[in-house]
Amino acid sequence: MSILVTDAGFGPETFDGAFVPFGEAANDVAAVDLPSDTDPALLEGQLGAEMIRIDFPSFADGRGFTLARRLRRMGYTGRLRAKGHVISDQYAMARRCGFDEVEISEELAARQPEGEWLFRANWQAHDYQSRVRE
Repeated sequence: MSILVTDAGFGPETFDGAFVPFGEAANDVAAVDLPSDTDPALLEGQLGAEMIRIDFPSFADGRGFTLARRLRRMGYTGRLRAKGHVISDQYAMARRCGFDEVEISEELAARQPEGEWLFRANWQAHDYQSRVRE
């Protein structure tokens, strides 16, 4: 079972649709699963999905952050979810890149409890660029 992390903390799954792998997705699917190495150019014309979920195979693999940012710049306004090995230290970065939520395993939630994620939930106030601009 997965746990969703939002700025409000831990919560249950709130999406009741099925995720379709990117290679099998058509324009009319509700939710698409993307591997982190997906070329954003291949997504032109397929940004109508209600939700896009990007896989993070390792916490050291930052390609999902880049992909999320590029999707937002391409005009994607739907729900964007990071899934997999995202750690609490990366939550603020995930939100800045355009993710709405992070899906983690129960095991990760036990190792990194809700308080660690909530500590980073005020992500807009804790980035070095804002402090430098002041």
